[in-house]
Amino acid sequence: MNKLPTFTIIIAVYNADKTLQKCIDSVVSQNFSRKQLIIIDGNSTDNSIEIIKKNSQSISYWISEPDTGIYNAWNKGLVKAEGEWIYFLGADDYFIDMNILDHVNHYLNEIPQKHKVVYGQVKYISTSGNYLYTRGEPWEVVGRRYKQLMTIPHQGVFQHKSLFVEHGNFDESFKIAGDYEFLLRELKTKAAFFIPLPIAYMTQDGVGSKTSNSLTIINELRIAQKKNQLIIPGPFWFFALVRVYIRTFIWQVLGEDKARKLLDVGRLIMKKPRHWTKNV
Repeated sequence: MNKLPTFTIIIAVYNADKTLQKCIDSVVSQNFSRKQLIIIDGNSTDNSIEIIKKNSQSISYWISEPDTGIYNAWNKGLVKAEGEWIYFLGADDYFIDMNILDHVNHYLNEIPQKHKVVYGQVKYISTSGNYLYTRGEPWEVVGRRYKQLMTIPHQGVFQHKSLFVEHGNFDESFKIAGDYEFLLRELKTKAAFFIPLPIAYMTQDGVGSKTSNSLTIINELRIAQKKNQLIIPGPFWFFALVRVYIRTFIWQVLGEDKARKLLDVGRLIMKKPRHWTKNV
């Protein structure tokens, strides 16, 4: 019997002592035994190291040293990864319940082997714990837009280890969109596989969810496309760019509070749930 883990969960940490224990608990409590937990800390100055040490018996490998960003940390974790499927869990995020890996494993045993990227749904919450919305739609719905935008929630993605052999590791020159660029290497010509299962709760306070980083994200998406020989940007990317500029303009003119209210009015008009006034 193959004794190697089915899943390797890699957590990159930097000053996350308020949420790290809950994150670790959500991994350790999984009733699926063939899992490996790796934690890469970026030389935290809060109590994160103490939390990691306290849980060391449940951690296959951990290290604390300065890094150059999340993709540098992830690449360090990949060196020690033994699982067939790799999953990156944010230090302020956590699995939906203790059965997630068991459920995902069931799906993985049923899907065609040609699929190396498998993803489910992610439930987004605010820093105060308010539910915001759920992301994750079938590939048939979002796949054609992937060459232009990140249309699958990375916190719901499981990547087969062979992807990193075939395509290499994450490009550490990216600050926010390195996960999109890595997956684009595979998904520009192939399909991901969607499983209708909520995987994790993701807190909307990360670098990628901050309004001030919107232009950085959209620009990095374009850099990722060019790196993957997608020379001409598509209409979905252009529409996203326009939305970023409009949102930034509203923020600057009205200020944060009024901008949040106005943006949520727009969402309600489009029959979408409130987001901006709940994400506080």
